[in-house]
Amino acid sequence: MSRKLSEAEREEFLAQPHIGVLSVSSDDDRPPSALPTWYAYRPGGNIGIITRRDRRKSRLIRRAGTVSFSVQQTEVPYRYVTVEGTVVRQERPTADELAGVGRRYLPVDRIDSWIARELGGENPAGEPEYVEIRPDRWLTKDFS
Repeated sequence: MSRKLSEAEREEFLAQPHIGVLSVSSDDDRPPSALPTWYAYRPGGNIGIITRRDRRKSRLIRRAGTVSFSVQQTEVPYRYVTVEGTVVRQERPTADELAGVGRRYLPVDRIDSWIARELGGENPAGEPEYVEIRPDRWLTKDFS
């Protein structure tokens, strides 16, 4: 038996440091782009992710203006939260925005060097870009 998560449960679940999957419509004959990503979220707020400027994912997000973002718990009890949202901002991140994402996934002693590398242009993957997503619709399930 499954049930929908309450508003408080879904926001608490999304605030945990899961790996999210961002999905955005494609601009060619390919299926939608769906890629795992780190993210930042505080209950009641927007979702923030880091992309790479001028990469395909970044271009698709800019063109579409809307995305789906999903996180799941792969252990029993299985749960997921999917957000359909509007992109409200897409620009170079601040150190605080990078920290908001990084501190969820990196050891505390590595955050400052990661931020410096990202903002200093030392990441061979390219220039970082912060994408802020406003949740418009929530789809949730709890299989406990």
